[in-house]
Amino acid sequence: MPSLHLSTTINAPIELVFDLARSIDLHMLSLEHTNERAVAGRMIGLVEKGETVTWRAKHLGFTQELTSLITDVEPHKYFADQLVKGAFKHFKHEHFFEQQEDGSTLMKDIFDYTSPLGVLGKIVDALFLKNYMIRLLEQRNKTLKEVAENGTWKELPGMEKHL
Repeated sequence: MPSLHLSTTINAPIELVFDLARSIDLHMLSLEHTNERAVAGRMIGLVEKGETVTWRAKHLGFTQELTSLITDVEPHKYFADQLVKGAFKHFKHEHFFEQQEDGSTLMKDIFDYTSPLGVLGKIVDALFLKNYMIRLLEQRNKTLKEVAENGTWKELPGMEKHL
């Protein structure tokens, strides 16, 4: 089971970064190249514990749907989502946030997943899926960092309380 670990430093307050990481709209913006869209469950704004989101996107040449459940939310520190239905056998994505002394926020992602198809899935992971997933997470985090730091977060639904 691959476990991906990423760290991103964002020059913005922890409260803002936490909310941007939970933003459906930021997620769609960050993965525009896959035409990722929320199609069921929470479809705009900020996800909360107990909510589901069904995403539809084109990955690896195939249009796919994936439903995840927000399993934990600890404001400004942590939230997690977990696969309910989709192409993976399992996944859990944990998001951690730490306020730094200089006022920036350290955001850490831990993404654990299991591909379907047993041994074949492990081969696919080794050949390309693991790197593909890392690039998707890096793209999401790059967009989140840019939006947090350049002020365009003000245009996203659910971010009004940060004005």
